[in-house]
Amino acid sequence: MEIRQYGRSGPGTSLVAEPPPPRRSRRWLRRVLVTALAGGAAAGAVLTLLPAEPHRRAAPPAPGPRAQVPAQALTAVTSGVPAALPQLAALIRQQESRVRARPRDAQAWAVLGAAYLEQGRRSADAANYPKAERALRTSMEARTTGSRENAEALGGLAALANARRDFPTAKRYGEQALKLGPKRWTAYPPLIDAYTGLGDYQAARSTLDKLMGLRTGGSARPAVMARASAVYRDRGWREDAVAQLTDAAAAAGTPAEQAAYLTGVGQLAWERGDREDALRHFEAAVRLDPDQRAARAGQGRALAALGRTDEALAAYRTALVKQPDPQDTLELGELYESLGQYSAARDQYDLLRERVRRATAGGVDMELLVGQFEADHGDAQEAVARLEEEWQRQPGIEVADALGWALHRAGDDTQAMVYASMATDKAKGGGVRSALYAFHRGMIERDLEEDGSARRHLQEALRINPYFSPLRVPAAQAALQELGEVPDEPLPAGTS
Repeated sequence: MEIRQYGRSGPGTSLVAEPPPPRRSRRWLRRVLVTALAGGAAAGAVLTLLPAEPHRRAAPPAPGPRAQVPAQALTAVTSGVPAALPQLAALIRQQESRVRARPRDAQAWAVLGAAYLEQGRRSADAANYPKAERALRTSMEARTTGSRENAEALGGLAALANARRDFPTAKRYGEQALKLGPKRWTAYPPLIDAYTGLGDYQAARSTLDKLMGLRTGGSARPAVMARASAVYRDRGWREDAVAQLTDAAAAAGTPAEQAAYLTGVGQLAWERGDREDALRHFEAAVRLDPDQRAARAGQGRALAALGRTDEALAAYRTALVKQPDPQDTLELGELYESLGQYSAARDQYDLLRERVRRATAGGVDMELLVGQFEADHGDAQEAVARLEEEWQRQPGIEVADALGWALHRAGDDTQAMVYASMATDKAKGGGVRSALYAFHRGMIERDLEEDGSARRHLQEALRINPYFSPLRVPAAQAALQELGEVPDEPLPAGTS
């Protein structure tokens, strides 16, 4: 794979050689799954896909009180809060035994589906997602109309669709779940995520307002505060976002939950360029939960910014051994590239290709990440084609930024500016302060010879976070040097 620098992009080695899959193939797969699970055969069909019980294992325990399953993990997956991976594995084993004993237990299937989903998210293993979907659909088939299990399964399907970056489907399921259980706080977060992914920030804010207006119990408050923090961050309310997430971490009920919120605080610190504070929070999160992949990757990011390169590479590698996330793989590849270690960068980009395939096989929409990669390291024309389709389907701000950059790399700066403006317009983008978005807009403006605006946005990118990318920061600095200082303009006529 040819590693391309920050000049014009031409045809290169594609991350995914095949053309973007038509959306009808995804709908076809969904219809097949629904048909396979229809009617009373649903539970039996799914039971055949569960891991086989050891030959000499004792009979499954009779259904009993919830204390028979790992209490913290059960509470977590039914309450929408982070859970520890070992406890999730134990809960899954218990629930698999439970549904074998009672294949029409809609509640047990819903819990099993939620546990598979959480395990997939925590481990960055999309192979869990089809299992989660089968379990949740089986719960839907086993439930009685309008029952609590119906709302729980619908909420689980909405959360699953968000994890797959399928925001239209998440919105559909989320709205159905909310209609059935408007007083269940867990119905709101998946819908907020769906609206955000679709670029409907007004709906996301109004849904958060409704969530904040509920009388949630003490154990749910940290998760509600974490959700509020995410919306505040998207609005550009940094201090409010940090305050909400810091309070959530202090009030968290388990180490895994606290670690997740501390990771979020670290990410907010990173976004404002505070390397030391970010690293402190990431390290605290890893101490609480060694399986917190996002915190380990965050350590790599912060350590690289601090110039502790060897430690940064080790942190990324540790994160990817535990959970091989495609986004983290791309970051590590770009770190190697920034260090001039091109062979190691190519190895990571090859791994990225394989990890994208695995995620796609699990039903995850990887078009945004593929488009971002192709724009910078592969075929910009392919990036444009993929991202234009993605924009039509779910026009979120991340997609607007990526599409604008891909158009720039493909040589269409006029059209690129349309999307870059959306990504950096507070009225359209929700106010999020992103160094990457400002950088992209500044570079596009430079090539359009809009020097003053280009200078302003490139300076803004470095002011927001002077370390936001090991590849892009040097490019921004070089562009600013090329643009030079603001020229002295003559005073208007008649001015003394």
